[in-house]
Amino acid sequence: MGRGHGPLSERYGPVFTVHLGRQKTVVLAGYEAVREALVGTGSKLADRPPVAIFQLIQGGGGIFFSSGARWRAARQFTVRTLHDLGVGREPMVDKILQELRCLMGQLDSYGGRPFPLALLGWAPSNITFTLLFGRRFDYQDPVFVSLLRLIDDVMVLLGTPSLQLFNIYPRLGALLQLHRPVLRKIEEVRAILRTLLETRRPPAPGAGPVQSYMDALIRQGQGKDPHGLFAEADMVACVLDMVMAGTETTSATLQWAALLMSRHPSVQGRVQEELDRVLGPGRPPRLEDQRSLPYTSAVLHEVQRSITLLPHVPRCMAADTQLGGYLLPKGTPVIPLLSSVLLDKTQWETPRQFNPGHFLDADGRFVKRAAFLPFSAGTPSSRAGAARGPSPPRSLLTRDLGSSGPQASHCPQPPAPHPFPSELARTLLSGPHLSRGPASPPGTALQRAGW
Repeated sequence: MGRGHGPLSERYGPVFTVHLGRQKTVVLAGYEAVREALVGTGSKLADRPPVAIFQLIQGGGGIFFSSGARWRAARQFTVRTLHDLGVGREPMVDKILQELRCLMGQLDSYGGRPFPLALLGWAPSNITFTLLFGRRFDYQDPVFVSLLRLIDDVMVLLGTPSLQLFNIYPRLGALLQLHRPVLRKIEEVRAILRTLLETRRPPAPGAGPVQSYMDALIRQGQGKDPHGLFAEADMVACVLDMVMAGTETTSATLQWAALLMSRHPSVQGRVQEELDRVLGPGRPPRLEDQRSLPYTSAVLHEVQRSITLLPHVPRCMAADTQLGGYLLPKGTPVIPLLSSVLLDKTQWETPRQFNPGHFLDADGRFVKRAAFLPFSAGTPSSRAGAARGPSPPRSLLTRDLGSSGPQASHCPQPPAPHPFPSELARTLLSGPHLSRGPASPPGTALQRAGW
């Protein structure tokens, strides 16, 4: 549905019903309706509806597609573990800076020549893998290469019309075996995760420190497990969710940030000037620098607003609830359209334009916007996503622009004209190349070449 909600919401209002096959689904559009649902209803809209392909993949387990007691246990465990591992705090910054040095070395190896845009996804993926597996991978490591390839393949397959048809008409889809390709890829990912899980398993219960999400899962599984969350299959399901969500959102944000920088050289020049003034030559960013980098923070928030990485969040009513003037019975599928909030004309001055000024006040100070909901709101899962997503792109992009800026290079498959990139736009990420030029003087924009 994504960006196509406009005509429907204009005709039927912010709350309307669509038929997905035989299933009636309530759709919420616009800031007021979505905010009321995600924040105002508390846990009444916390459950996930049964999506056919994810039921087959996860069987109701994992972090993002479970409900009820398993939902609460998985999310509480994940949020607590991410905090203990340093996410959003100084210990995580050190790991990000280590990965930065590796990424910069990889970029330098191109000697100013164009490099594939997808390369920018390697570093944030490795940061996620470090959290999950307790080790970083060399960029040429066969396991690292295989995981990234499989994740990309799975994301492409999940967005195909055949999988959408399977989700709407699962019996017909099963008859046509539309789900087989993605299940084969998922099983390859699971095989890698099981192997990594075994390498982290200590020789004796409780032995060894907890240095990763996998370590915490194993340690928790050795104790009481009233919800059956920490059997091996459930542990693999949790890690699979983290792998898919943690790598895709962060990598895509960084790739789009670099691409939008090259398409808006005046914005890039202003970011460059701020970084030169605050960080100086060669100094990496730290957490305490965020307040001194309002424009850079505004740019990164505007990137996530404009690209709408997560267009909607399927939910299910956990209890009878009054919403938008309607009584929604327990079990009603609900789709809050995050894209409608991020593009709401009542909340953003120029919703269809890339405009960092959306997050700046008249004095140039960074301002938080209530309508900035790139990953949902109101639940532990959204807090986990917020903690996991923004930090690596901020540090990686600021450090990269602090020493050089991206320039778009000629590509045989340029992106189609559009005021914004479409959701995820998987076909685009495999095409464009950027080149990394020398640092610009403060206030000087790096120009696009042959775009």
